[in-house]
Amino acid sequence: MSQRVLTTESGAPVADNQNSATAGVGGPLLLQDQHLLEKLARFNRERIPERVVHARGSGAYGYFEVTDDVTGFTKAAFLSEVGKRTETFIRFSTVADSLGGADAVRDPRGFALKFYTEEGNYDLVGNNTPVFFIKDPIKFPDFIHSQKRDPFTGKQEPDNVWDFWAHSPESTHQITWLFGDRGIPASYRHMHGFGSHTYQWTNEAGEAFFVKYHFKTNQGIRSLSAEQAAELVGKDANSHQTDLLQAIERGVNPSWTLYVQVMPAAEAADYRFNPFDLTKVWPHADYPLQRVGRLVLDRNPDNVFAEVEQAAFSPNNFVPGIGPSPDKMLQGRLFAYADAHRYRLGVNHTLLPVNAPRATTAQNYGRDGFMATRNGSRHDKNYEPNSYQGPAQTDAALSAPLAIHGWTGTHEAPAHVKDDDFFQAGELYRLMSEDEKGRLVANIAGSLSQVSREDVIEKNVAHFAAADPEYGRRVAEAVAALRD
Repeated sequence: MSQRVLTTESGAPVADNQNSATAGVGGPLLLQDQHLLEKLARFNRERIPERVVHARGSGAYGYFEVTDDVTGFTKAAFLSEVGKRTETFIRFSTVADSLGGADAVRDPRGFALKFYTEEGNYDLVGNNTPVFFIKDPIKFPDFIHSQKRDPFTGKQEPDNVWDFWAHSPESTHQITWLFGDRGIPASYRHMHGFGSHTYQWTNEAGEAFFVKYHFKTNQGIRSLSAEQAAELVGKDANSHQTDLLQAIERGVNPSWTLYVQVMPAAEAADYRFNPFDLTKVWPHADYPLQRVGRLVLDRNPDNVFAEVEQAAFSPNNFVPGIGPSPDKMLQGRLFAYADAHRYRLGVNHTLLPVNAPRATTAQNYGRDGFMATRNGSRHDKNYEPNSYQGPAQTDAALSAPLAIHGWTGTHEAPAHVKDDDFFQAGELYRLMSEDEKGRLVANIAGSLSQVSREDVIEKNVAHFAAADPEYGRRVAEAVAALRD
């Protein structure tokens, strides 16, 4: 094969890529050296703003295959028949650290999945835990500020982390998850994924159901102790990226089985706790897992920047048969995620190959903006309605309407019988073996003991005690022992 010719951005051939143009031998550089200036200017602009959260991530392509009939619950076309396959892209991530952070750290893991369906892209944005730290998006910026680097010290501060949690008792359940045995997955392949939020499914008859997604790893759960994680970070800070990349390259394609919990919409109002509270799970005894299909990852991206860093997931990307619920955190993310991508990548980020629909074509009247590549032709109008056979609405709702009532205002969520912040954290603690409890307490105490204020420590211990008296007592004793 003949050698390809190196060119400038405009396509002109480059004569010399080793030496800059100078005024004579050994003289100063020339402003007219277009190739040099173009290379330096482009290099200065190679980096885009990293994600505020979930900055450090890995991704892979694959497919989702339906294994069980769920047409009684949703009319989504990609779930319409057993055996049907849909191309997917997934991005795994840590949450709190920056783009250069280590993989094997105690942190939730993002589990963001894009389905390239024939009705448009469906994005499911979740984590490796079924719950989260807060239940209202108005607290999200404050929560993330408390977890990120302190403005003065430039590093994550236990004082900030635990002070926020001391004033946020709803975090107790997620803290118990995070500091338990599954707080540091051994790899992305060896952890479950959850939609975490509550979503709505609607069937062909217009019946509405609320659902929660559970992706169960077929590789089995494997996690690291704090000591194992610290050793692994020292050996390979990119351990999870390394593992995912090499597994797929070897043909060891990781997979997950998708299950859903299904709640008829009419049961939500009288359920014993708020079913749209992101800090709580639905007990499987009430709503058993129902199998839907399997997710298989079988291809690595060719370019991490183009396909992982520029991948944009927005939970407002729904398809017919799937929609939102009154989950406050989900409602906030419907705006925030898409807005973050418009800031980071530009208003035309949906035209990038990793984000563009693959099984259908996007047709709308969006025009212009930075890096516009699909602006239509002389025959296409940029307004609707029109008389030129342009794209028109279907008049078919994607999902069932949600009933609303009452007065506008800043309301707390409606009270249910079991709406407290501690009982599920206590149930989780009591499910653990004695060894698991010991490691949980040690992990919490190792972090909480670094807090400088006694009142912050006492508030957090009180939360654990409210979940389970033994839980609180053991944390208090372990913290005291480390501070003596």
